[in-house]
Amino acid sequence: MANSSSGMAVNDDCKLKFQELKAKRSYRFIVFKIEEKIQKVVVEKLGDPSESYEDFTASLPPNECRYAVYDFDFTTNENCQKSKIFFVAWAPDTSKVRSKMLYASSKDRFRRELDGVQVELQATDPSEMSLDIVKLRAL
Repeated sequence: MANSSSGMAVNDDCKLKFQELKAKRSYRFIVFKIEEKIQKVVVEKLGDPSESYEDFTASLPPNECRYAVYDFDFTTNENCQKSKIFFVAWAPDTSKVRSKMLYASSKDRFRRELDGVQVELQATDPSEMSLDIVKLRAL
């Protein structure tokens, strides 16, 4: 297994899909998972641009860790339309300890591969990444 300081290798597809989300807005969100058999982070799900924040949160498994990015559109207090890319480290309390450790030790390396993330959220249950929290962090 990779040592904890290096984390998991990142599949090129992860970076490619992230660039498509960032530059072309091809997706609303991307969910990533660690594929232990191949020791890599891979794309698990791509969210259509028309999908909502609820669709995004529903695509995170209730008992398993995941990484995800979400392209959040919002209006500032000055009435300007903006968008920020959120990185979410999802580690529910009910997931296995080994899985939580694996995701925690690989997070920084994976996060560095995604150039353009503006806000990072760590969540262990859905309330920690509610739409209200996302809006507060975006402003």
